[in-house]
Formats: sequence, C-alpha cells, structure tokens
Amino acid sequence: MIERLLYRRKNKSSHLFSVQNLEFILLTSMGNSKDRIKFNVGGRIFETTSTTLANAGHDSFFGALFDDDWNLSPPKEDLFIDRNPDCFAVLLDLLRTGDLNVPANIPERLLHREASFYGLLHHVRTAKWGPFDGNRLRLSDSVKGIAPGDGTAVRAGPDGGCCVAHGSVVHVFDWMLEEHCPINLDYQRVNDVGWIDSDNIVLSACEKLGRGDGGMGLFSSSTGDLRYKFQVCHENQVKSYTAGALSFNQDYKIFSSCKGRSNEYGIGVWDQITGKQTDFFYESPGWSLGDADKLQWLNGMNCLLVATLFPRKDNCYISLLDFRDKNMVWSWSDTGSPMAIDEKRVRDAIAMEDSNSICVVNEFEDLGFIDLRMYGGSVRWSSRSRLMKSKMPDEPCYPKLALHEGQLFSSMNDSISVFCGPDWVLTSRLRRSYGGSICDFSIGGDRLFALHSEENVFDVWETPPSPII
Repeated sequence: MIERLLYRRKNKSSHLFSVQNLEFILLTSMGNSKDRIKFNVGGRIFETTSTTLANAGHDSFFGALFDDDWNLSPPKEDLFIDRNPDCFAVLLDLLRTGDLNVPANIPERLLHREASFYGLLHHVRTAKWGPFDGNRLRLSDSVKGIAPGDGTAVRAGPDGGCCVAHGSVVHVFDWMLEEHCPINLDYQRVNDVGWIDSDNIVLSACEKLGRGDGGMGLFSSSTGDLRYKFQVCHENQVKSYTAGALSFNQDYKIFSSCKGRSNEYGIGVWDQITGKQTDFFYESPGWSLGDADKLQWLNGMNCLLVATLFPRKDNCYISLLDFRDKNMVWSWSDTGSPMAIDEKRVRDAIAMEDSNSICVVNEFEDLGFIDLRMYGGSVRWSSRSRLMKSKMPDEPCYPKLALHEGQLFSSMNDSISVFCGPDWVLTSRLRRSYGGSICDFSIGGDRLFALHSEENVFDVWETPPSPII
C-alpha cells in the first residue's frame, strides 16, 4: 500500500518522498492513541483527534477544552455532550475535510443552531460560499415585501446578515436571512444605521430618538431593545441634536454628523463600549461641513472623510478631518466655472488610500478621481471607467459607491458595476430585472446586499465555492 501511495505522489509532484516520511504522514492523518478523543453526543460515540479539533480554532467550543498548546489529558470516560448527534457528525466531518455535506434529513436551521453552539458558524459559512469576489458573484436569494413604503438603506452585518431601514423601522436579518424583532423608532425617521458587531446596531435619527433627547442609540440586533443613548454635551449641558451619517474605526469609536436645533453642524465622537462622548468637531467659518451625507474613517491617514453631496448642497464639499489637532487637512469643492458645475454634481464619494485618491460619481453616472496629494485638486473624469449607458427606469436612483478588497463597486439604476485594476476598468455587472432600481447596497460578511426601490426587495449575492480538483 505504501509503495502504491509513494508512486502516485511522486508522479504528481517533483518532490521526492521517502517511505519513512510517508509513514509519518499516514500516522499523523490517522492519529495515534494519545491523540485520540472520544465524544458521546446524544448517546452516539464519536472518535476523532486533537489535530482535527484544532481546525475549529481557539474561540470554539472545542478550543475551550484544550490549553494554549492544544493539549488535553485523555479523560477516563467519554466526553458527553447533550446535543444532536446527526449534526455533530456533519460538523466533525467539516473539520476533517473542509467540505460541508448535509444529508437531506437534517434541516438547515437545525444545523445552523448546532454550529452556533459549537462556535463553528464561520466554518459553515466558508464551506457554503467562497471568498468574496465581485467578478464571480451569483444571486443566491431575494427577500420581498418586508415593510410598506420605500427602503432607506441596507447594511451588511459582520456575520453575513443584514439590516434594512424603512422610514422609522429597521428590519434585522441573521445570516440565514431569518428576521429578528424589528427596531421601531416611533415615527422618527432613521437617517443611517451601522453594525458595531453581530449583536449590536447603532441607529441615527432625529432628536428624541422616539424615547428621550438624543439622536443616536445602540440597539440589540436580536431583541430590538435600546441599550443606551448617545448624548451630546457642551459646556456641561446635554444638547438635543439630529444624527446623520455614521462611521466607525478600529479603536471602537463612533463618528456621526450632527445638526443642532439652531442649524449648527459638527461631527460627534463616542466610545462604542461605554457610549460616552469623547470628542466633538464644530463647523467653523469657511469650513462648510453642512449636514454631511457621507463619513468614512481612513485608518492609514488617521482622518475622517466628510462629504456633503448634491442635491443636499448645490456646491458639493469633501474634506478630511484630523481629530488629533482639530484641523481640516484637505478639502475639495465643486465651485468653479458654470460649465463645470453640472459635471461635478457629486452623488457619492469614497476614499481609496492605496491610490491616494477619492473616487466620486456624478448624476450622469460618470466616475471621477481626485488626487489627495493636491489640496483642492480638480476631478479627473475617467473615460476608461465610464459606466455604460442603459435605458433609464421609471424611477431612477442615485448611484452609490463601495470599495472592497481592491474592487470598486458602483450602483447604476437596476445594476451594480464592478471595476478592477489600476485604471478601474469595468469587468463585470450584477443585474436583476425584478425589483426596480437599486437605492442602496452594502458589502460585508462575504455577501453583497442590494436594496431595490420597488416592493422593498433586497437581493443577496454570494461567491460560489471553488470547484474541488
């Protein structure tokens, strides 16, 4: 047997393997007696190895059984787990092979529940679809008619779920697309929504938030309960405010554009963990922040992009704020010649740190780029990345931008275009005829969610797993 395996291996690789090395590989894959572990799951006996269980990771149920070196003294009796044995068999096979094979008699909901108990949901997700790639995305599901009226925004969750804002209500879905308790702000319109983690969502709205002064709150994604409100304090007084665009950084900070009762504008900063205000940037004369439509934290530059866009403001304004010295370090405005104004009516903007530029899209669905190394530089409109024109729908939606793992995404009416390479060449397009124009889309948890303007349909796009060779 060893001779046959050695022959096959030598004919598939240029490397030479000795019989001793192959024997070691076989012993490692089969596991020795000291490495073997027995589980009694719901009355059925399973035998595996610590090497297999190590694939679950330290944060899993199995990781809690071992020390930092994945050592476990073999118990005198089998480890008993009072859970479903059929699902355990599927999950154990997933740890062994990396493939997910679910028998027809096991409901998907049951398997997901068991995977959550063992801390293996990420493994199940990874096995179900491959790493995110905009050029390989396939439509996997659509969810229809969850609320009356037009949708406002869709936000992808970190675990593959999403939330959808409709007026004063936010509908929350887990990664199985099962809806949790909705969040209702009592007729206060939701301006923006963002995920802190898989358990917590931040909503921005008008002052009072429907439940007391303050325009922003942290809610449970599973129960919809308000956990705490974010207050704005100035000169030891709590101020009423309307919260707008949201952004987050790696230091557990929340940024929100704020508007006071007397039309004073600024950017508030809060701690995600405590909910306490840590900083505030007030608009100064000559710094036309306005009621910002877009915030984006730039990790490398340690700055916050603030964009006030058309048509909220005739002259679009984009700036970078450095909170370390309360200074605006870069800005751009579309003020210029009358002929250039129409061309520069920016609908959305996104910073691209790798190329030191900001990408913008105008009302004609053209892409442009602003060099961050030039203060107040002009827009370079790219003909190579210009969106292809198509028939305008009855109710067109404003284009939006997203950047994910080196790929640029731009929604245009009823489709989303994907651009790649240094020249941002159009490489693919995601289109779904049902649901009308796309009013918003979001990428996260290895999924793309696209919210349509008609019947509140949102589509779910995933990357198929790579074929087994």
